[in-house]
Amino acid sequence: MNWDAVSFDWNQVRAFLATVEEGSFSGAARALKTTQPTIGRQISELEAKLGVTLVERSVRGPTLTEAGRDLLDHVRAMGEAATLISMVAASKSEDVTGEVTVTATDLLSASILPGLLAPLREMAPGIRVRIVASADMQNLTQREADIAIRHVRPEQPDLIAKHVGDFRANLYATTSYLDRVGRPRSPRDIAAYDFVGNADPERLMAPLHNMGIPARAESFVMSSASGVVAWELVKAGYGVSMQPEVLGDGEPGIEKVLPDLPSLEFPIWLVTHRELQTSRRIRIVFDLLARSMAEAGSGVI
Repeated sequence: MNWDAVSFDWNQVRAFLATVEEGSFSGAARALKTTQPTIGRQISELEAKLGVTLVERSVRGPTLTEAGRDLLDHVRAMGEAATLISMVAASKSEDVTGEVTVTATDLLSASILPGLLAPLREMAPGIRVRIVASADMQNLTQREADIAIRHVRPEQPDLIAKHVGDFRANLYATTSYLDRVGRPRSPRDIAAYDFVGNADPERLMAPLHNMGIPARAESFVMSSASGVVAWELVKAGYGVSMQPEVLGDGEPGIEKVLPDLPSLEFPIWLVTHRELQTSRRIRIVFDLLARSMAEAGSGVI
């Protein structure tokens, strides 16, 4: 840790973040229960410490500079971490207990969630987590789950959604399968291979064609509605499949079909209902997942 580089005050960072979130110095002052001159002074002190201009002042209000935009995601991450610290500290004295239900696809539930949730046992041992392997948004709207991880932003007004990163996927197959059929020299060559798909393999046709792979419906020799089953079919050597990079890159005996093939990206949304604002146990799990996913970045999602 380079302690000399951390020379600014959290209150200065908080003033900058509040100004961005509230849209004005006066709004930030109201949110932080201070004065507008104090907000302006704290931001100026932060700019002096960092050696950059973060906000342009004008009669129309503050406008982020390029440097301010570049730092904003990091500042927001600091704000979320500070919130989580406060909540975890409070949970130690207020004994936060109860069940929190998290829902995600079966593949994410089995392969990724266990690692993301591991710190919770030490941070808040009174919270019990129930994982529901499902892609149905009704889990939340019918209050069957507290938190959902989804690829699509929900439209329901009573749900809160946070974009926590992008899911990256690529084409993988076993080394033994590629040894047998040969390794492709171009995306077009991959169209001749066998494919493993999901419950509706034809939905993958357009993305594959956009990648320069003229695959056909009959190329999908195996498929399953279960992501876990599809992944096991890939590991069994049935053919090529679009899979998360975090799984494919870390699995022995599995390799990218074409190393230079660009990855597909899908957004990841962390979703909950408005009880997040009043339930400490849900907030602790939500913030832990948001922070873990942001820290993991492309390595997990």
